Amino acid sequence: MPHEYRKDPEVISRLSPEQYRVTQDAGTEPAFNNAYWDNKEPGIYVDVVSGEPLFASVDKFDSGTGWPSFTRPVEPKNLVEVRESSFGTVRTEVRSAHGDSHLGHVFDDGPVEAGGLRYCMNSAALRFIGRDDLEREGYGEYRGLLEHPDGGR
Repeated sequence: MPHEYRKDPEVISRLSPEQYRVTQDAGTEPAFNNAYWDNKEPGIYVDVVSGEPLFASVDKFDSGTGWPSFTRPVEPKNLVEVRESSFGTVRTEVRSAHGDSHLGHVFDDGPVEAGGLRYCMNSAALRFIGRDDLEREGYGEYRGLLEHPDGGR
């Protein structure tokens, strides 16, 4: 059964002020002071607004930046990359494709052996679903990603 991921006004109305500022106003949360920067539990991360699957714990790494960082998305079609110029630099913003949430940015300074990308995300834009809750939450098809050394891919 295909999932319908979308920007839901009802969900947006229930976001915390920080979640709203990050996802709707392209804010950035404080480094080392957010929910998932050091989360090491197995599971997946979904858009807090739409629920679309974004990243898996097997692709998470400690970048030393204080934000959750990943080497690749679990579903590339669920991300949109937008080149932006701000503060005298050019960088690439990452947004969710269906929820249109600002998630963070992607940089080319990630682990070379894993492709060289660092998806630096805001915890406030994510909802973590632990391995034991995947089926109950409707994400059972991603369990295989967490049970194989190569991420099941």
